[in-house]
Amino acid sequence: MSQRDWVAQAIRKIEADFNRSADTHLIPLALPGFPGIDVYLKDESSHPTGSLKHRLARSLFLYALANGWLHAGSTVVEASSGSTAVSEAYFARLLGLPFVAVMPASTSPEKIAAIEFHGGRCHLVPSACGIGEASQQLARETGGHFMDQFTYAERATDWRANNNIAESIFKQMAQEAHPVPRWIVCSAGTGGTSATIGRYASYRGYDTRVLCADPEHSAFFDHYARCRDGRTPHGDIAAAPPSRIEGIGRPRAEASFIPGCVDAMLKVPDALSLAAMRWTNTRLGRRVGGSTGTNIIGVLHAAQAMRAAGVTGSIVTILCDGGERYAHSYYNPDWYTAQGFDMDAADIAMRACAEQAAALPPMASAGDVAG
Repeated sequence: MSQRDWVAQAIRKIEADFNRSADTHLIPLALPGFPGIDVYLKDESSHPTGSLKHRLARSLFLYALANGWLHAGSTVVEASSGSTAVSEAYFARLLGLPFVAVMPASTSPEKIAAIEFHGGRCHLVPSACGIGEASQQLARETGGHFMDQFTYAERATDWRANNNIAESIFKQMAQEAHPVPRWIVCSAGTGGTSATIGRYASYRGYDTRVLCADPEHSAFFDHYARCRDGRTPHGDIAAAPPSRIEGIGRPRAEASFIPGCVDAMLKVPDALSLAAMRWTNTRLGRRVGGSTGTNIIGVLHAAQAMRAAGVTGSIVTILCDGGERYAHSYYNPDWYTAQGFDMDAADIAMRACAEQAAALPPMASAGDVAG
């Protein structure tokens, strides 16, 4: 089979897989403390590989195929904190390609098991700072291709249409009381989701703003604040510690994070993210991951701004993945003790804000956060 024929066949397999998959649900979430503000969760955990990263992996594979970067037998290599690698392992197996995930040693064992279930191999490195370099080296050694999500996430996704997450959100919101969200809240692992949503809203002329909620240990917020202030974007920013909220936050700002697509950012303390995760579990009757909790704090921040401005409307955020991948950490009491979190205080603060509109604990914010 020629390379052209193999690529055509590979693209057909991915498109057929897409046609077999339904869109993800948009779930209402009541915030008792904020009447007149409707909140919705875009449930990305229902993808075949269980997370938002399924969309990204599909786009990355199509992008690599269309660019002629993948061949029959190519080893696919990716740097990932886990969820992207799970999804890429799925697509690599679909195409009959070997897959290697380069990940921090702290990655959850549940994610490692999921990658191996889909036929992938895991290459663990001591720190998140080293996954890119190790991935490049492995790609050279195997004669394979480094997918490099942190560079290509924002450009591989067709942000104008083609059922990207933004188009899906606005289509599903069409019959709601406030069909055009005042805010869409997301968090950044690569920056691809915030770029897609921000670009799509601008392209379609929607009066929707994007709030990006960043975890406590991440370089994205400082990078964004510097860009907003007109300072040198990177300057003397030291590498951030490894994020305790898996899937989001990076030691450095990545190429796929586009500050101009984001209207406001919030730096969320990890204990508060996890308290929001726990509160959301009780409202939905099922477990979600820590990044969803970070997003919920962003939702509350936006809702408080709307309440202060005396406006009603809707807010949409992302349910990134389910909680089954975090049994050893976010759903293990011993893990909280080891991290030194005061979860009693965080749980009380979260519940008071969501249910009684009490103020959130102080946290750093940047950009236009008016209601």
